[in-house]
Amino acid sequence: MKTHTRHVAVALILALILLLIAVSAAHAQDYSGYSGELLYARFCASCHGDKGFGDGVVAASFSIMVPDLTRIAKRQGGVYPAEKVRQIIDGRTPMRPHGTREMPVWGYEFSAQNEPKPDAAKKTEEMVQRLADYVESLQRK
Repeated sequence: MKTHTRHVAVALILALILLLIAVSAAHAQDYSGYSGELLYARFCASCHGDKGFGDGVVAASFSIMVPDLTRIAKRQGGVYPAEKVRQIIDGRTPMRPHGTREMPVWGYEFSAQNEPKPDAAKKTEEMVQRLADYVESLQRK
């Protein structure tokens, strides 16, 4: 009888954990309506800085220099590489400092939070585009 009680207790604990996970996922923030600037502030500014200079609050904790996003076009001969930037954001072009495809590559994050919604792929693509457009607006002339 004692073993049965333990199994029931373990099953109840696991059920509660799964319920907590499900509830937290159901209440995940919906970023699909965010502007590019808001997406940048939420997902990029902590490393790249509010203005994109690579001086975010956590930048000093890295062993590498965080890139200045305001000079992307300059580093590419004066042309903003829009498709390449989108691919970096959505994870098609991995960047070692961004980690694995799961995190913090934001295309994956955007698609994960859009999954249960209709037109999830379109919403994800639009979010990536808004973020890439905002990074383009940061370019120094």
